[in-house]
Formats: sequence, C-alpha cells, structure tokens
Amino acid sequence: MDSMSGLSTTPPVLTLTMNPTVDICCDVDHLVDIGKTRARVRYVAAGGGGINVARGVARFGGRATAVHTAGQEIGQRLNRLLDEEGIDHLALGIAGETREAFVLFETESHRSYHIVPRGPRLDDDEGRRCLDLIERAAGTHPYVVASGSLPEGLLDDFYTAVARRIRGTGSRLLLDTSGPALPESLHEAVYLRRCNRSEASYLVGRAVQSFDDARAVNEQLLAAGAAEVAITTLGELGALCSTGQGHMELHAPPLPGEPLSDAGAGDGMIAAIVTRLAEGDDPVDACALGVAAAAASMLTPGTEPFDREVAESLCPAVRISRLAS
Repeated sequence: MDSMSGLSTTPPVLTLTMNPTVDICCDVDHLVDIGKTRARVRYVAAGGGGINVARGVARFGGRATAVHTAGQEIGQRLNRLLDEEGIDHLALGIAGETREAFVLFETESHRSYHIVPRGPRLDDDEGRRCLDLIERAAGTHPYVVASGSLPEGLLDDFYTAVARRIRGTGSRLLLDTSGPALPESLHEAVYLRRCNRSEASYLVGRAVQSFDDARAVNEQLLAAGAAEVAITTLGELGALCSTGQGHMELHAPPLPGEPLSDAGAGDGMIAAIVTRLAEGDDPVDACALGVAAAAASMLTPGTEPFDREVAESLCPAVRISRLAS
C-alpha cells in the first residue's frame, strides 16, 4: 500500500467469469419436507469464480477488475450489485438470463446447501466477443485469473482459446476450472493451474487423497507443459505446490473454530495467491497464504467471503515441507 495516498501500488489483477451468479444466501433453522421453511436472508451478492477472486483480491488490499457475462434482468442486478460493492468490472451483454444461485445455511445442524442452476446458453458470437474483451483488457494486467465453469454453448476448449489470447498479451494466466473444460485446457500452457481433489481425480482417473497422489497429478501437468506452477488442494490436509524446482507440501493450519462450509475456499485461495504473486512473492509463499485463506473461508457459512485478518493470522501456522524425491 502507498502510505501517503492509501491506495494500492500493486499491479491490478484481471479475472474472467463466464457463468456468474447472483447468490441469494439465507439462514433457516432447519429444512422441512412438508410445508414451508421460513428463511432469513443473510445477504445477496454477485458471485461466480472470477468475481469471487476479484472480491478476495480487494480484501487483501489489491486491485482487480472482473470481466463477466451479464444477461437480462438478473444480469442487470449482477451489475448493480458489483457497482454497489465497489468491484471494478467489465460486463459482456448476452441474450440469455444470468443465473441465480441459492445458498441455505441450516443453523441447527450447521450444514450448508448450495443450489446452482446451469445458467444461460451462449452462442459462438458471444464467446468470440468475450475472448476479444479479455484480450483487450489483459494488456495492462500482469496476471489474469480464469475461474469457474463454462456455460452451455461454449466448446470445452474455450479456456484453451483464452490461454492463447492471454499468452499473446504477455500476461500470466492462472486457471481454475472443472468438468470437461479441464482436460481440454491442457493443450495450452498457462502459468498456474489449481485443481481440487475432485478435479485432480477426474484428470487422472483415480482417487487423489494424499500428497503422494497430488504429486502424480502435478508431475503430469508439469511434464505435459500445461503449467509452470501446479497446485493440487487436498481439503483438510492442505495443498501440494509443484514447480520445476520441486514439490512443496503446505499443511493446512488448525482451524480456530468449527468449519461451516467449503464453498468459496478455492476462490479465496486463488485470490490470495494472485495477490501475492502480483506483489512479487514466489509461488510457494503465495500458496501458503492461499492455504490460510481457504481455511479462513471454511469458517464462514455459505459463500460468505473470508475474513482477511483471520486468513493472515492463520498463515504462520501453515507448515511447509519439501516432498522427498
């Protein structure tokens, strides 16, 4: 931060969200299967992978611009929510309606339920216009984050096209996606890839449960030239961060409270990592704060953002060790 102006001097981050949401988060005492369940609205906010990352970057004192689609009435509400929150954003208008997601937190059981529709269908022209927009915007941003699922209508290799466009601008791309788009994206190199256990298992066709399992995934990504930095997260264990210099285990810190939800933990992690990378940190140190941010995210219900002070207080407790050869 600039101590004179109070403004961040860190280079800004650009994020991409192809299938954003308006998240409606409610508390209920308990769900009932007959009759009405009375709910209390906790908050309503713009959501989706890249938007959540942009919000997290701002929480860490950085700057971010969120590129996203927005369609019809819910798309207008998405734009309004981002404006009210003060998140800088560039919206690409689409014909389909932006989706709404519903997050229910059951206060008696402390369980969260995240209900997410598939979202709108995009046509080829809308996909091309989004590629053009992200390419134009990327030139002034050293780091670009593409995060979240793809909407229907786009080819599974859409993120491959994103990677090509970003590489041409000289920016570095961090990619965090799932489903068929994940293996298809491996045909183009990116700077950093993050996979959770489920996504990593999908890639290699077997369960990924340990640091050794994660090493096999990361080695596959590095050997294929699909990433310079490969991160596989292992839930309560932590994460494995791998580069050409080796594999580093980052053990998750003990939680200072009861875990309430893992929704948004991955986005919080990427936000912390890209903020620190933009500040000049090396990937392992950046990943340590990422693991702490993911842990802090688990202490909030639903998709509610992590607390920055909690994340930073947990970072020193992230134990880092090199995985033996």
